[in-house]
Amino acid sequence: MVWFSGDLPKDYEDVAIISGIFSMILQNQWTVASGSSNRTPRHDGRAFAHNMTTLHIVSALVATYMCFVQGQSPCTTPNGVTGQCININECKDLLAILDNPQRTKEEIELLRRSHCGFADKVPMVCCPQIAPPLDRRCFTYEGKEGTCLGLYSCPSIMGLLNPPVSKDNLSYVQVSRCESPDRYSVCCGPDGAVPPAPGKEAICTLTAAPPDPRTECCGLDSGGGNRIFGGNVTAIDQYPWLTLIEYRGVRDDRIKLLCGGALISGQYVLTAAHCVVGPVLNSGTPVNVRLGEYDVRFSGSDCVQVEGGGTDCTDPVVTIPIERTIPHKDYNPSAKLRRNDIALLRLAQMAPYTDFIRPICLPTMDITLDTMTNIRLEVAGWGAISDTESFSNLKLHVDLPLATKQQCEPYYAQRQVPLWDGQICAGGEKGKDSCKGDSGGPLMNENGKLWEVVGVVSFGPTPCGMENIPGVYTKVYDYLPWIRTQIKP
Repeated sequence: MVWFSGDLPKDYEDVAIISGIFSMILQNQWTVASGSSNRTPRHDGRAFAHNMTTLHIVSALVATYMCFVQGQSPCTTPNGVTGQCININECKDLLAILDNPQRTKEEIELLRRSHCGFADKVPMVCCPQIAPPLDRRCFTYEGKEGTCLGLYSCPSIMGLLNPPVSKDNLSYVQVSRCESPDRYSVCCGPDGAVPPAPGKEAICTLTAAPPDPRTECCGLDSGGGNRIFGGNVTAIDQYPWLTLIEYRGVRDDRIKLLCGGALISGQYVLTAAHCVVGPVLNSGTPVNVRLGEYDVRFSGSDCVQVEGGGTDCTDPVVTIPIERTIPHKDYNPSAKLRRNDIALLRLAQMAPYTDFIRPICLPTMDITLDTMTNIRLEVAGWGAISDTESFSNLKLHVDLPLATKQQCEPYYAQRQVPLWDGQICAGGEKGKDSCKGDSGGPLMNENGKLWEVVGVVSFGPTPCGMENIPGVYTKVYDYLPWIRTQIKP
Protein backbone atom coordinates (compact mmCIF):
# COMPACT_ATOMS: atom_id res chain seq x y z
CA MET A 1 0.00 0.00 0.00
CA VAL A 2 1.31 3.45 -0.93
CA TRP A 3 0.74 6.16 1.67
CA PHE A 4 0.84 9.82 0.77
CA SER A 5 1.53 12.49 3.35
CA GLY A 6 -2.15 13.39 3.46
CA ASP A 7 -2.95 9.82 4.53
CA LEU A 8 -0.56 9.88 7.47
CA PRO A 9 -1.81 10.42 11.01
CA LYS A 10 -1.07 14.04 11.84
CA ASP A 11 1.58 13.25 14.46
CA TYR A 12 3.57 11.28 11.86
CA GLU A 13 3.77 14.10 9.29
CA ASP A 14 6.75 15.89 10.85
CA VAL A 15 8.50 12.55 11.29
CA ALA A 16 8.05 11.77 7.59
CA ILE A 17 9.30 15.23 6.62
CA ILE A 18 12.45 15.01 8.74
CA SER A 19 13.11 11.40 7.78
CA GLY A 20 12.51 12.12 4.11
CA ILE A 21 14.85 15.10 3.96
CA PHE A 22 17.52 13.22 5.89
CA SER A 23 17.16 10.17 3.63
CA MET A 24 17.76 12.33 0.55
CA ILE A 25 20.83 13.87 2.16
CA LEU A 26 22.20 10.41 2.91
CA GLN A 27 21.56 9.28 -0.65
CA ASN A 28 23.23 12.38 -2.17
CA GLN A 29 19.91 13.42 -3.72
CA TRP A 30 20.06 16.80 -1.98
CA THR A 31 22.56 19.27 -3.34
CA VAL A 32 23.33 22.93 -2.78
CA ALA A 33 21.04 25.21 -4.78
CA SER A 34 22.26 28.24 -6.67
CA GLY A 35 21.03 30.58 -9.32
CA SER A 36 21.73 27.96 -11.98
CA SER A 37 18.64 26.10 -13.16
CA ASN A 38 20.45 22.80 -13.71
CA ARG A 39 20.97 22.20 -9.97
CA THR A 40 18.54 20.21 -7.87
CA PRO A 41 16.26 22.77 -6.19
CA ARG A 42 16.18 23.10 -2.41
CA HIS A 43 12.90 22.44 -0.71
CA ASP A 44 11.58 24.26 2.30
CA GLY A 45 11.22 21.71 5.11
CA ARG A 46 7.58 22.57 5.88
CA ALA A 47 6.53 22.48 2.21
CA PHE A 48 8.21 19.11 1.67
CA ALA A 49 5.11 16.97 2.17
CA HIS A 50 3.17 18.95 -0.42
CA ASN A 51 5.88 19.33 -3.07
CA MET A 52 7.64 15.95 -3.10
CA THR A 53 6.95 13.54 -5.93
CA THR A 54 5.27 10.23 -5.20
CA LEU A 55 8.63 8.51 -5.57
CA HIS A 56 10.24 10.66 -2.93
CA ILE A 57 7.29 10.23 -0.57
CA VAL A 58 7.46 6.46 -0.88
CA SER A 59 11.23 6.63 -0.36
CA ALA A 60 10.73 8.69 2.77
CA LEU A 61 8.13 6.33 4.14
CA VAL A 62 10.29 3.29 3.47
CA ALA A 63 13.02 4.96 5.52
CA THR A 64 10.41 5.92 8.11
CA TYR A 65 8.60 2.66 8.61
CA MET A 66 11.44 0.22 7.97
CA CYS A 67 13.60 1.90 10.55
CA PHE A 68 16.51 0.43 12.42
CA VAL A 69 18.79 1.36 15.28
CA GLN A 70 22.49 1.40 14.63
CA GLY A 71 23.37 4.27 16.92
CA GLN A 72 25.20 3.53 20.10
CA SER A 73 26.22 5.72 22.96
CA PRO A 74 28.84 7.09 23.18
CA CYS A 75 30.16 7.97 19.71
CA THR A 76 32.72 10.26 18.08
CA THR A 77 31.53 13.17 15.95
CA PRO A 78 33.05 13.94 12.52
CA ASN A 79 35.07 16.64 14.29
CA GLY A 80 36.60 14.10 16.69
CA VAL A 81 34.58 15.22 19.70
CA THR A 82 32.99 12.75 22.12
CA GLY A 83 29.27 12.61 21.47
CA GLN A 84 26.13 10.59 21.98
CA CYS A 85 24.02 8.91 19.30
CA ILE A 86 20.61 10.48 19.87
CA ASN A 87 17.39 11.50 18.15
CA ILE A 88 18.16 14.44 15.82
CA ASN A 89 15.39 16.42 17.52
CA GLU A 90 17.48 16.32 20.70
CA CYS A 91 20.57 17.75 18.93
CA LYS A 92 19.88 21.45 18.46
CA ASP A 93 22.95 22.24 16.34
CA LEU A 94 22.37 19.52 13.75
CA LEU A 95 18.61 20.03 13.75
CA ALA A 96 19.19 23.72 12.97
CA ILE A 97 21.28 22.71 9.94
CA LEU A 98 18.58 20.31 8.77
CA ASP A 99 15.89 22.98 9.11
CA ASN A 100 17.94 25.64 7.32
CA PRO A 101 17.09 25.83 3.57
CA GLN A 102 20.39 27.72 3.01
CA ARG A 103 22.55 24.88 4.27
CA THR A 104 26.02 24.73 2.73
CA LYS A 105 27.78 21.81 1.09
CA GLU A 106 29.99 21.44 4.17
CA GLU A 107 26.94 21.36 6.44
CA ILE A 108 25.28 18.69 4.31
CA GLU A 109 28.44 16.61 4.54
CA LEU A 110 28.46 17.10 8.32
CA LEU A 111 24.90 15.76 8.50
CA ARG A 112 25.82 12.73 6.41
CA ARG A 113 28.86 11.89 8.52
CA SER A 114 26.95 12.45 11.79
CA HIS A 115 24.28 9.91 10.92
CA CYS A 116 24.27 6.85 13.22
CA GLY A 117 20.98 5.10 12.46
CA PHE A 118 17.22 5.43 12.89
CA ALA A 119 15.04 4.98 15.96
CA ASP A 120 11.26 5.13 16.05
CA LYS A 121 11.15 6.54 12.50
CA VAL A 122 13.48 9.43 13.27
CA PRO A 123 17.17 9.80 12.24
CA MET A 124 19.82 9.41 14.92
CA VAL A 125 22.93 11.59 14.86
CA CYS A 126 26.21 11.67 16.78
CA CYS A 127 25.67 14.85 18.77
CA PRO A 128 28.52 16.58 20.64
CA GLN A 129 28.12 15.68 24.28
CA ILE A 130 27.51 18.47 26.75
CA ALA A 131 26.70 18.26 30.43
CA PRO A 132 22.93 17.89 30.82
CA PRO A 133 21.04 20.50 32.83
CA LEU A 134 21.16 19.69 36.53
CA ASP A 135 17.42 19.08 36.65
CA ARG A 136 17.70 16.37 33.96
CA ARG A 137 20.55 14.44 35.53
CA CYS A 138 19.64 11.10 37.02
CA PHE A 139 21.08 7.72 37.92
CA THR A 140 20.45 4.64 35.84
CA TYR A 141 19.39 1.29 37.24
CA GLU A 142 23.07 0.30 37.19
CA GLY A 143 23.98 3.35 39.31
CA LYS A 144 25.64 5.28 36.47
CA GLU A 145 25.04 8.98 35.93
CA GLY A 146 22.62 9.55 33.07
CA THR A 147 20.20 12.01 31.54
CA CYS A 148 16.41 11.97 31.81
CA LEU A 149 15.30 11.77 28.17
CA GLY A 150 12.25 10.85 26.17
CA LEU A 151 12.12 7.09 25.70
CA TYR A 152 12.58 7.39 21.93
CA SER A 153 15.78 9.39 22.43
CA CYS A 154 17.51 6.57 24.31
CA PRO A 155 18.49 3.84 21.83
CA SER A 156 19.91 1.49 24.46
CA ILE A 157 16.56 1.31 26.28
CA MET A 158 14.44 1.50 23.13
CA GLY A 159 16.34 -1.56 21.90
CA LEU A 160 14.98 -3.55 24.85
CA LEU A 161 11.48 -3.09 23.45
CA ASN A 162 12.21 -4.77 20.13
CA PRO A 163 9.85 -7.75 19.83
CA PRO A 164 9.69 -10.24 21.28
CA VAL A 165 9.91 -8.26 24.53
CA SER A 166 11.03 -10.32 27.51
CA LYS A 167 9.62 -9.86 31.00
CA ASP A 168 13.06 -8.84 32.28
CA ASN A 169 13.50 -6.20 29.59
CA LEU A 170 10.05 -4.76 30.22
CA SER A 171 10.76 -4.64 33.95
CA TYR A 172 14.07 -2.85 33.28
CA VAL A 173 12.31 -0.18 31.19
CA GLN A 174 9.70 0.32 33.91
CA VAL A 175 12.21 0.84 36.71
CA SER A 176 14.23 3.22 34.49
CA ARG A 177 11.43 5.78 34.46
CA CYS A 178 12.21 9.36 35.48
CA GLU A 179 10.39 12.71 35.51
CA SER A 180 10.81 15.22 32.67
CA PRO A 181 8.60 17.29 30.36
CA ASP A 182 8.57 14.35 27.92
CA ARG A 183 5.55 12.11 28.33
CA TYR A 184 7.55 8.87 28.48
CA SER A 185 10.96 9.48 30.03
CA VAL A 186 13.75 7.15 31.10
CA CYS A 187 17.13 7.63 32.72
CA CYS A 188 19.47 7.08 29.77
CA GLY A 189 23.05 6.16 30.62
CA PRO A 190 26.26 7.04 28.79
CA ASP A 191 26.80 3.52 27.48
CA GLY A 192 25.25 0.12 27.22
CA ALA A 193 27.07 -1.34 30.23
CA VAL A 194 25.41 -4.32 31.88
CA PRO A 195 25.59 -5.30 35.53
CA PRO A 196 27.70 -8.23 36.73
CA ALA A 197 26.38 -11.60 35.64
CA PRO A 198 24.43 -13.58 38.26
CA GLY A 199 26.76 -15.32 40.65
CA LYS A 200 29.61 -12.92 40.08
CA GLU A 201 30.58 -11.32 43.36
CA ALA A 202 30.31 -7.53 43.28
CA ILE A 203 32.42 -5.14 45.33
CA CYS A 204 29.91 -2.88 47.03
CA THR A 205 30.99 0.74 47.12
CA LEU A 206 28.15 3.11 47.85
CA THR A 207 27.48 6.20 45.76
CA ALA A 208 24.64 8.70 45.66
CA ALA A 209 22.82 6.39 43.25
CA PRO A 210 20.63 3.56 44.55
CA PRO A 211 22.46 0.25 43.91
CA ASP A 212 21.36 -2.08 41.13
CA PRO A 213 19.68 -5.02 42.93
CA ARG A 214 21.38 -7.44 40.53
CA THR A 215 24.72 -6.58 42.11
CA GLU A 216 23.32 -7.61 45.52
CA CYS A 217 24.72 -4.40 47.02
CA CYS A 218 21.31 -3.55 48.49
CA GLY A 219 18.65 -5.37 50.43
CA LEU A 220 20.91 -8.05 51.93
CA ASP A 221 19.93 -8.68 55.52
CA SER A 222 22.62 -10.35 57.59
CA GLY A 223 20.32 -10.74 60.59
CA GLY A 224 18.66 -13.95 61.67
CA GLY A 225 19.40 -14.48 65.35
CA ASN A 226 17.11 -13.37 68.21
CA ARG A 227 14.62 -13.53 66.20
CA ILE A 228 6.19 -1.98 66.90
CA PHE A 229 3.29 -2.40 68.30
CA GLY A 230 3.03 -5.98 69.21
CA GLY A 231 6.39 -6.46 67.51
CA ASN A 232 9.43 -8.60 68.19
CA VAL A 233 12.98 -7.56 68.93
CA THR A 234 15.14 -7.73 65.82
CA ALA A 235 18.52 -9.36 65.51
CA ILE A 236 21.27 -6.88 66.24
CA ASP A 237 22.29 -6.60 62.57
CA GLN A 238 18.82 -7.02 61.07
CA TYR A 239 17.45 -4.37 58.68
CA PRO A 240 20.74 -2.44 58.44
CA TRP A 241 19.06 0.24 56.28
CA LEU A 242 16.87 1.49 59.12
CA THR A 243 17.63 5.05 60.16
CA LEU A 244 16.53 7.45 62.86
CA ILE A 245 16.05 11.14 62.12
CA GLU A 246 17.42 13.44 64.79
CA TYR A 247 15.57 16.71 65.37
CA ARG A 248 16.89 19.72 67.22
CA GLY A 249 14.23 20.95 69.62
CA VAL A 250 12.67 24.33 68.97
CA ARG A 251 12.55 25.38 72.63
CA ASP A 252 15.24 23.41 74.43
CA ASP A 253 17.76 22.71 71.62
CA ARG A 254 17.86 19.05 72.65
CA ILE A 255 18.00 16.17 70.17
CA LYS A 256 14.70 14.35 69.66
CA LEU A 257 13.91 11.18 67.71
CA LEU A 258 10.59 11.76 65.95
CA CYS A 259 10.73 9.81 62.67
CA GLY A 260 12.50 7.01 60.89
CA GLY A 261 13.63 6.34 57.36
CA ALA A 262 15.41 3.89 55.09
CA LEU A 263 18.85 4.26 53.53
CA ILE A 264 18.43 3.71 49.76
CA SER A 265 21.92 4.74 48.62
CA GLY A 266 25.17 6.05 50.03
CA GLN A 267 23.80 9.57 50.30
CA TYR A 268 19.99 9.41 50.37
CA VAL A 269 17.42 8.36 52.96
CA LEU A 270 13.79 7.72 52.04
CA THR A 271 11.21 8.97 54.52
CA ALA A 272 7.77 10.60 54.74
CA ALA A 273 7.11 14.20 53.74
CA HIS A 274 5.24 14.78 57.01
CA CYS A 275 8.55 14.10 58.77
CA VAL A 276 10.19 17.18 57.22
CA VAL A 277 7.37 19.70 56.68
CA GLY A 278 4.22 20.66 58.56
CA PRO A 279 3.40 20.30 62.28
CA VAL A 280 6.52 18.23 63.06
CA LEU A 281 8.58 21.41 62.71
CA ASN A 282 6.81 22.81 65.77
CA SER A 283 8.68 20.18 67.79
CA GLY A 284 12.05 20.31 66.08
CA THR A 285 14.09 20.71 62.92
CA PRO A 286 15.57 17.61 61.23
CA VAL A 287 19.35 17.97 61.47
CA ASN A 288 20.98 14.51 61.43
CA VAL A 289 20.42 10.92 60.38
CA ARG A 290 21.53 8.15 62.72
CA LEU A 291 22.74 4.95 61.06
CA GLY A 292 23.56 1.52 62.49
CA GLU A 293 21.45 2.01 65.63
CA TYR A 294 20.02 -0.83 67.69
CA ASP A 295 19.52 0.32 71.29
CA VAL A 296 19.00 4.07 71.61
CA ARG A 297 19.98 4.06 75.30
CA PHE A 298 23.69 3.66 74.52
CA SER A 299 25.92 5.96 72.51
CA GLY A 300 28.67 3.43 71.75
CA SER A 301 28.45 -0.15 70.55
CA ASP A 302 25.37 -2.19 71.39
CA CYS A 303 25.83 -5.82 72.45
CA VAL A 304 23.56 -8.84 72.84
CA GLN A 305 24.07 -12.35 74.14
CA VAL A 306 23.99 -15.06 71.48
CA GLU A 307 23.65 -18.81 71.64
CA GLY A 308 26.57 -20.54 73.29
CA GLY A 309 27.20 -17.70 75.73
CA GLY A 310 28.99 -15.40 73.31
CA THR A 311 28.43 -11.70 72.72
CA ASP A 312 27.57 -9.99 69.43
CA CYS A 313 28.25 -6.26 69.22
CA THR A 314 27.51 -3.57 66.67
CA ASP A 315 29.92 -0.96 65.41
CA PRO A 316 29.37 2.47 67.00
CA VAL A 317 26.48 4.35 65.43
CA VAL A 318 27.23 6.78 62.61
CA THR A 319 25.56 10.19 62.70
CA ILE A 320 25.59 12.22 59.47
CA PRO A 321 24.24 15.77 59.09
CA ILE A 322 21.36 16.33 56.70
CA GLU A 323 22.49 18.47 53.78
CA ARG A 324 19.03 18.94 52.31
CA THR A 325 15.44 17.83 52.86
CA ILE A 326 13.47 17.09 49.68
CA PRO A 327 9.73 16.68 50.30
CA HIS A 328 7.54 15.91 47.29
CA LYS A 329 6.47 19.24 45.82
CA ASP A 330 2.80 18.20 45.72
CA TYR A 331 2.58 17.19 49.37
CA ASN A 332 0.22 19.42 51.33
CA PRO A 333 0.71 19.14 55.11
CA SER A 334 -2.62 20.89 55.70
CA ALA A 335 -4.67 18.42 53.66
CA LYS A 336 -6.40 15.43 55.23
CA LEU A 337 -5.65 13.26 52.21
CA ARG A 338 -1.92 12.84 52.90
CA ARG A 339 -1.18 12.36 49.19
CA ASN A 340 2.45 12.39 48.03
CA ASP A 341 3.64 11.77 51.60
CA ILE A 342 7.20 10.99 50.58
CA ALA A 343 10.55 12.76 50.96
CA LEU A 344 14.27 12.26 50.53
CA LEU A 345 17.07 13.35 52.84
CA ARG A 346 20.39 14.08 51.19
CA LEU A 347 23.25 13.37 53.58
CA ALA A 348 26.19 15.73 53.89
CA GLN A 349 28.62 12.84 53.38
CA MET A 350 28.63 9.30 52.04
CA ALA A 351 27.46 6.55 54.37
CA PRO A 352 29.78 3.55 54.89
CA TYR A 353 28.87 0.03 53.77
CA THR A 354 29.14 -2.37 56.72
CA ASP A 355 27.30 -5.29 58.29
CA PHE A 356 25.25 -2.74 60.23
CA ILE A 357 24.83 -0.03 57.60
CA ARG A 358 23.74 -0.84 54.05
CA PRO A 359 20.91 0.29 51.76
CA ILE A 360 17.64 -1.40 50.99
CA CYS A 361 16.64 -1.98 47.36
CA LEU A 362 14.03 0.11 45.62
CA PRO A 363 11.08 -1.97 44.40
CA THR A 364 11.49 -3.84 41.12
CA MET A 365 7.78 -4.59 40.72
CA ASP A 366 4.36 -3.24 41.64
CA ILE A 367 3.46 -5.46 44.56
CA THR A 368 -0.25 -4.63 44.23
CA LEU A 369 -0.24 -6.46 40.88
CA ASP A 370 1.22 -9.64 42.37
CA THR A 371 -1.13 -12.55 41.78
CA MET A 372 -0.04 -14.27 44.99
CA THR A 373 -2.43 -14.23 47.92
CA ASN A 374 -1.64 -13.82 51.60
CA ILE A 375 1.42 -11.66 50.97
CA ARG A 376 3.05 -10.63 54.22
CA LEU A 377 5.30 -7.62 54.62
CA GLU A 378 7.58 -6.34 57.37
CA VAL A 379 7.71 -2.97 59.08
CA ALA A 380 10.43 -2.05 61.55
CA GLY A 381 11.44 0.86 63.74
CA TRP A 382 11.55 2.28 67.24
CA GLY A 383 7.93 3.45 67.46
CA ALA A 384 5.23 2.91 70.08
CA ILE A 385 5.10 -0.61 71.47
CA SER A 386 1.88 -0.27 73.49
CA ASP A 387 -0.80 2.25 74.40
CA THR A 388 1.35 3.43 77.30
CA GLU A 389 4.85 3.33 75.79
CA SER A 390 5.34 5.90 72.99
CA PHE A 391 8.82 4.79 72.00
CA SER A 392 10.93 1.65 72.04
CA ASN A 393 14.58 1.62 73.09
CA LEU A 394 15.24 -1.38 70.84
CA LYS A 395 14.76 -1.81 67.13
CA LEU A 396 11.56 -3.81 66.59
CA HIS A 397 9.82 -5.43 63.66
CA VAL A 398 6.43 -6.92 62.92
CA ASP A 399 4.97 -8.78 59.96
CA LEU A 400 1.73 -7.51 58.43
CA PRO A 401 -0.55 -8.76 55.67
CA LEU A 402 -0.82 -6.72 52.48
CA ALA A 403 -4.40 -5.43 52.41
CA THR A 404 -6.53 -4.66 49.38
CA LYS A 405 -8.10 -1.26 48.79
CA GLN A 406 -11.50 -2.88 49.38
CA GLN A 407 -10.36 -3.94 52.86
CA CYS A 408 -8.84 -0.56 53.60
CA GLU A 409 -11.05 2.14 52.11
CA PRO A 410 -14.29 1.91 54.14
CA TYR A 411 -12.76 3.01 57.46
CA TYR A 412 -10.96 6.00 55.96
CA ALA A 413 -13.85 6.99 53.66
CA GLN A 414 -16.06 7.36 56.75
CA ARG A 415 -13.55 9.91 58.02
CA GLN A 416 -13.40 11.83 54.71
CA VAL A 417 -9.92 10.56 53.93
CA PRO A 418 -10.29 8.85 50.54
CA LEU A 419 -7.32 6.78 49.45
CA TRP A 420 -5.71 6.96 46.02
CA ASP A 421 -3.42 4.92 43.78
CA GLY A 422 -0.24 6.33 45.33
CA GLN A 423 -1.00 4.54 48.60
CA ILE A 424 -1.07 0.92 49.75
CA CYS A 425 -2.44 -0.64 52.92
CA ALA A 426 -1.05 -3.26 55.27
CA GLY A 427 -2.11 -4.62 58.62
CA GLY A 428 -5.54 -5.04 60.16
CA GLU A 429 -4.52 -7.70 62.66
CA LYS A 430 -5.24 -6.88 66.28
CA GLY A 431 -2.22 -5.69 68.24
CA LYS A 432 0.15 -5.58 65.24
CA ASP A 433 0.88 -2.31 63.46
CA SER A 434 3.32 0.48 62.79
CA CYS A 435 2.66 3.33 65.18
CA LYS A 436 3.69 6.77 66.39
CA GLY A 437 7.45 7.10 66.06
CA ASP A 438 7.58 4.72 63.09
CA SER A 439 6.58 7.48 60.65
CA GLY A 440 8.78 7.59 57.57
CA GLY A 441 10.05 4.07 58.13
CA PRO A 442 9.96 1.35 55.47
CA LEU A 443 7.31 -1.20 54.69
CA MET A 444 9.42 -4.05 53.32
CA ASN A 445 8.97 -7.03 51.04
CA GLU A 446 11.44 -9.91 50.82
CA ASN A 447 11.81 -10.53 47.09
CA GLY A 448 13.90 -13.67 46.89
CA LYS A 449 16.83 -13.03 49.20
CA LEU A 450 16.75 -9.24 48.79
CA TRP A 451 14.58 -6.81 50.71
CA GLU A 452 12.78 -4.02 48.87
CA VAL A 453 11.09 -0.93 50.30
CA VAL A 454 7.54 -1.02 48.95
CA GLY A 455 5.97 1.54 51.28
CA VAL A 456 6.68 4.45 53.59
CA VAL A 457 4.80 4.66 56.91
CA SER A 458 2.26 7.46 56.47
CA PHE A 459 -0.78 7.23 58.79
CA GLY A 460 -3.20 4.79 60.40
CA PRO A 461 -5.94 4.31 62.97
CA THR A 462 -5.83 5.61 66.52
CA PRO A 463 -5.13 3.67 68.65
CA CYS A 464 -2.65 1.59 66.66
CA GLY A 465 -3.18 -2.08 65.94
CA MET A 466 -6.97 -2.08 65.58
CA GLU A 467 -8.50 -5.22 64.10
CA ASN A 468 -9.67 -4.98 60.46
CA ILE A 469 -8.24 -1.47 60.04
CA PRO A 470 -4.99 -1.52 58.06
CA GLY A 471 -2.45 1.29 58.14
CA VAL A 472 -1.74 3.45 55.09
CA TYR A 473 1.67 3.64 53.40
CA THR A 474 2.98 5.69 50.51
CA LYS A 475 3.45 3.33 47.56
CA VAL A 476 7.12 3.64 46.62
CA TYR A 477 6.84 1.95 43.22
CA ASP A 478 4.67 4.78 41.89
CA TYR A 479 7.30 7.32 42.95
CA LEU A 480 10.34 5.71 41.31
CA PRO A 481 10.46 8.35 38.54
CA TRP A 482 10.39 11.12 41.16
CA ILE A 483 13.07 9.44 43.29
CA ARG A 484 15.46 8.90 40.38
CA THR A 485 14.96 12.48 39.20
CA GLN A 486 15.65 14.01 42.63
CA ILE A 487 18.86 12.07 43.32
CA LYS A 488 21.94 13.99 42.19
CA PRO A 489 25.65 13.07 42.14
